[in-house]
Amino acid sequence: MGTVERRERQRAEVRAAILRVAREMVVREGFEGLTMRKLAEAIEYSPAAIYLHFENRDAIARALCLEGFEELLARLEPLSHEPVASRRLRSLAGAYVGFGLEHPETYRLLFMTDPKYTTDIFRSSEDAGGRAFQVLVRLAEDLKAQGETPDSLSTLPLAETLWGAMHGLVSLKLTCPIFPSSSVEELVDTLTALCSRQGTKR
Repeated sequence: MGTVERRERQRAEVRAAILRVAREMVVREGFEGLTMRKLAEAIEYSPAAIYLHFENRDAIARALCLEGFEELLARLEPLSHEPVASRRLRSLAGAYVGFGLEHPETYRLLFMTDPKYTTDIFRSSEDAGGRAFQVLVRLAEDLKAQGETPDSLSTLPLAETLWGAMHGLVSLKLTCPIFPSSSVEELVDTLTALCSRQGTKR
């Protein structure tokens, strides 16, 4: 391995270490607990060394959001091959809500902290956020094609409504645990029933 390659690998390793520790801090203390000073102390680097990799805390937040979306996408994409759209809806909704509740601080950073951290991730259908949304767009298309939803519904608003409904379930469970009182499984089943004529029939 040449000098240039070795330096690039070392730089990538340092960047990965910064993000790993930053994420641990966000999970433990929330995004409010993440500061450049505390991060530098945690990884035993000088703040100046961190600034060589990230311009500021916002840049770290955007990188963490990108990682979070990649993880969400990894949950959703394997389920997108189910041919029966109503079953796919149930699986995708369960996976989405499960991700949000299993990783609450990551989810808060993605959707409930500051929209500027996720705006860029949703600008293109090629990035993680855009690709995750395309999973729902294809679902909406298939729900319509299989007669699960009225022909009068447009695909894009349907996909956005599905995402909004799943986000709403996660947000309520994170911010107001005593409401809704129904279990997550009951809520996901109800969402499936409302959004497809087959409902929760297997």
